[in-house]
Order: sequence, then C-alpha cells, then structure tokens
Amino acid sequence: MGVVNITPDSFSDGGEFFGTELAVAHARTLVAEGADLIDIGGESTRPGALPVSVDEELNRVMPVLEALAPLGVPVSVDTSKPEIMRAALASGADMINDIAGFRTPGALEAAAPSDAALCIMHMQGEPRTMQAAPHYDDVVTEVHAFLHARALAARELGVADDRIVIDPGFGFGKSFEHNLQLLHDLRKLAELGWPVLVGLSRKSMLGKITGRQSHERVHASVAAALLAVVNGARIVRVHDVRATRDALAVLEALRSADK
Repeated sequence: MGVVNITPDSFSDGGEFFGTELAVAHARTLVAEGADLIDIGGESTRPGALPVSVDEELNRVMPVLEALAPLGVPVSVDTSKPEIMRAALASGADMINDIAGFRTPGALEAAAPSDAALCIMHMQGEPRTMQAAPHYDDVVTEVHAFLHARALAARELGVADDRIVIDPGFGFGKSFEHNLQLLHDLRKLAELGWPVLVGLSRKSMLGKITGRQSHERVHASVAAALLAVVNGARIVRVHDVRATRDALAVLEALRSADK
C-alpha cells in the first residue's frame, strides 16, 4: 500500500504532495514502483495534529480520488468522518481506512452497506493527545480484544469477513515499548483470521532505534515492513514502495525455495 498524504502537515511528507496534481503524480509514481493499492488522506493524523473540517477534507481528497480511477489500482481513503466515507464510496473508493476503528457515530453505518473493504485500526485516545501518556496493562491482549470486537461489530452490520482488514495502529497511542511488543507478537493478531495491515513506515520508533530523521528512515522502514510480513502482516503501508517491493521479492523467493 503506497501512501499519498494530501496534507500540509503530515509527519513525514507534509506539504510535499499537497494539491491535486502533486498527489496524483505521486500516486502514479508509486503504482509504477509496484504499489498494489494506494491510500490517500486529507487530514494529518500525526501526534499532536488538529482536525480539519469536513469541507476542507472533501476538497483535498475527492479530486484526487476521482483522478486516480484510470490507474486501475484499488484506492483506499484514510478518514474517520462518515461524510467523507459516503462521498468517497459514492466515487468508487475500494477501501475505507479508519484510524478510529469506525467508532465515530455513523461511521460503521456509512461504510457497511458498500462493497468496499474496511480497515479497522486501533488507537488509544485521539491524534492531538494520543502520545501524551499511553498506558496498557497488556498492549497485545488489549489491542487484540479491541480489533476482535470492532470486526464483530462490522460483521453484525452485514460486512463480510473478506471485506475486513485489521491494523494494530503502530504509533497511535503507543509507547516505543508498546510498538516493539506489538511487532514481536503480531502473529497473535493475525490468528484472528482477518488480514493484518501494518503501518511502520518512517515512524518515530524507527527514529529512536536508528537516530535518523523521518526522511532518512528508508532502510529501517524496509526492515520493519519485512519483519511485519514475516510475523503475519498481509498488507504493509509504506512511503518507499520500490525499496519495500525489492525486499519482499527476496523474502518470497526464499519462501518459494522452501516449498
């Protein structure tokens, strides 16, 4: 999954692709590099980020979504707002990727009647304050329970299992230690049976390990994506598609040789 942030303030590439033409051009580049799907978002969810209005988010996202239709690659829209979900689905979005786990009133009802996939993510708190003091008694058990409950809630509204994706939400209300524990025990989440999506690309935990700034974390991001797939992830959400594809190709060759 290639990332296209149509925002002025995302943590890694804020402002770099802010505007329809820049965002669409970047999406085309990611597809050429091997992205199987594209995730677009019009509201930054970095720690400390403030929300934007529905109208502003629509103005950022909808022209890009409509322009990407000819690419023939599934497009995911990253939003927690039911109004954005309905508009995106009406314009052909293939997935709704919700950092709030479809807990916003009306969100699940907006997405469930469609044929689109739903990516249910775990987040403790909300972006503005989520990294202030995250606390868990057992982060893996609690994230597991949350994702299971939200997936069952989606199922109760008629969402088929093959439309559900789960995401532990690395960096969303988690400390460095929480993130490492989730990556180490990711297979426990995969055992729930729904595909696991992981977004570790360029995140601060990699900066803490390597001491590098966000734009210098390509190698660490590729390593994290590879480890996530080894531990059960089915989708990796990344900024650096070409490098990640190359690493995964090596893994796949090794797995094929073992058959």
